[in-house]
Amino acid sequence: MFFHHATVGATSNTGDREHTVEFRERIRRSFDRQAAMATIGAELTRVEQGSVEIELPFDEKLTQQHGFLHAGIISAALDAAGTYAAYSVIDPDASILTIEFKVNLMSPGRGERFLFRGEVTKPGTTIIVSDGRGYAISQDGPAKLIASMTGTMMVIRGREGIEG
Repeated sequence: MFFHHATVGATSNTGDREHTVEFRERIRRSFDRQAAMATIGAELTRVEQGSVEIELPFDEKLTQQHGFLHAGIISAALDAAGTYAAYSVIDPDASILTIEFKVNLMSPGRGERFLFRGEVTKPGTTIIVSDGRGYAISQDGPAKLIASMTGTMMVIRGREGIEG
């Protein structure tokens, strides 16, 4: 990834360690408040500056009529991963909302677990673009790319009712 964390929301070198701990805690607290992610059994498994991973076990209740993970679940998890990747590069007093995304479903969502990775593609002070990839994971073979997403997020500051 060609993203350098100093472009948006970073502190000076002396504060980098504190900032790293702070943004990880801020993302984990926010994720824990997401009822949608809790409902589908999603777990925040990796948080780095500009990159987030969310994992989800297979659950028959989340499938469509053919037994594959539903496209809506895939989209929601990719959106969350991309949005939290963007959230990792903004100032602590700001928040973020998705304003647009496009999903490509490449293969049926068939696996024992699923990994959704979001990465910041274009940081900014108002608009951030992230890309995501979704993978099906099974014990009988390598991870399989099942979906990709490009999302656009807007940084929100000073708006009542929208906080980190």
